[in-house]
Amino acid sequence: MYKDVYEKWLHHPNLDPSYKEVLENMDEKEKSDAFYTTIEFGTAGMRGLLGPGTNRINIHTIRKANVGFAEYIVAHGKEAMERGVAIGYDNRHMSYEFAMDSAKVLATFNIRSYVFESLRPTPELSFAVRHFNCFGGIMVTASHNPKEYNGYKLYDEKGCQLVPALAQQVIDRVNAVEDELAITANPSADQEKLITVIGKDVDEEYYENVLSIQLNPNVNKDNVKIIFTPEHGTANIPVKEVYTRAGYHFVAVEEQCTPDPDFSNTPTPNPEEKGAYDLALEYAKREDADIILVCDPDADRMGVGVKHEGEWHLLTGNQSGAVLIEYIFSQLIDKDRMPNNPVMFNTVVTGDLGEKIADKYGVATEKTLTGFKFIGEKVAKYEKTNEKQYVFGYEESYGSLIKPFVRDKDAPQACLMLAEAACYYKEKGKTLVDVLYDLYAELGYYEESQTSLKLAGQEGAARIQEILATLRTSNVEAINGVKVTRFEDYKECRIVEDGKESELTGFTKSDVLKYYLEDGSWIAIRPSGTEPKCKFYYCVKGTSLEDAHSKTLAYQKAMDEMIK
Repeated sequence: MYKDVYEKWLHHPNLDPSYKEVLENMDEKEKSDAFYTTIEFGTAGMRGLLGPGTNRINIHTIRKANVGFAEYIVAHGKEAMERGVAIGYDNRHMSYEFAMDSAKVLATFNIRSYVFESLRPTPELSFAVRHFNCFGGIMVTASHNPKEYNGYKLYDEKGCQLVPALAQQVIDRVNAVEDELAITANPSADQEKLITVIGKDVDEEYYENVLSIQLNPNVNKDNVKIIFTPEHGTANIPVKEVYTRAGYHFVAVEEQCTPDPDFSNTPTPNPEEKGAYDLALEYAKREDADIILVCDPDADRMGVGVKHEGEWHLLTGNQSGAVLIEYIFSQLIDKDRMPNNPVMFNTVVTGDLGEKIADKYGVATEKTLTGFKFIGEKVAKYEKTNEKQYVFGYEESYGSLIKPFVRDKDAPQACLMLAEAACYYKEKGKTLVDVLYDLYAELGYYEESQTSLKLAGQEGAARIQEILATLRTSNVEAINGVKVTRFEDYKECRIVEDGKESELTGFTKSDVLKYYLEDGSWIAIRPSGTEPKCKFYYCVKGTSLEDAHSKTLAYQKAMDEMIK
């Protein structure tokens, strides 16, 4: 079947000329992978390899998505069309072109759009949706993926990524488009007037809101030096601007401040991977810095490095989240600013330490599925009912939201608060690692980690599904000799505990499995929604950090054996 679709693309009169030669030079495996399926929305929208094909991100698949989104907006009436859509984009190949083309496709449906004049962070796009009272938003980005990728994320009127029920309405319309190659982006002169270019006014409002999160704006900043890198992405100007206005001392990794779509000066733009810190560590040693802050290309994620006792420690997303929670909640209590009925949100694959800290400060924790849209959905719910008051939200994947004037992960906010925390604790003779170790001593020694099995292409996707199907039906009773006390299957919505089965409620169906173990640890497995990976999450509790690490390695080895 893929051969027929390939031939259709190759000979279609509307095929973008830039794709012709690429198609002609494909071998059979490349043809199959590019055309065997249609690229779909995952946990963070539509994301994939750049290039021609139905299973690729290109001008034609983007247009198809835009037609589906446009029809969804039109179905909500003239007011929705007039309120329109805010559109942002990052530094990647074709991001600008996809963004402008999106605005033109929407204009052909008489839908207004507000397009940023140049690259901007994902959180600022979310902010712009709210700022202009738009009906929705589009962000062209592949977040932390390698240079070969790009993507397309959709937002609702609250500036939150579309939750499954809304996304499905778009997907149904996208799937109904029979020929993506027949779509053109040729608005009339009057329709062109529906496209507005935006920039500095939104920037200023966003910066002011980011600066408003400070809890100790007058903290002594003179004794902390920060190394900051945007990894060639959109955090470059916003973080520098916020730090300058707030008075922090920072040195930018200049080689990584250019908006380079090839990420030429970094091994990886993903702060979850050690290579993202290589050049920043060189700067940090040369400058005798205290902390390193690394943002991914669309500035929703932030990674942290901390100098402690002369050595550099790279914190995981769980660890940096725990430090932020401890600092923010302790300050809210000390300043008598903790609201009534406070609530924190994280996900079913986020480690347990953050929840233990929240308990200590009387803050409830509610779990969501992976994907910050689910946290955004919770924020909107309590904003309406006023039953609980939002104080923090985070994922283990290096993303957090401090104040919900944005409804997505916000790295500029996180950078500002981490810098403040570093200054606050240095005045007390502590590093952020000291803070973390104090939390371990008080609440338990946790090693919270993640491993990934990368399986690309059609065969890889099939293998990932095979792994999950096998685990789902295997009735695993023990892992590494430790009894499984509870098993949760978020796809089949069931719980197995003490040999009895019950219904798992409160979550949209999702392909996630989670094993709770007798020693207080847990292991979760899920396919990535944005990359060709099967992810394994470990939250292991030990009598010491060394014990927790040893147990983690044993559990990882046991899981590797189980999926062979």
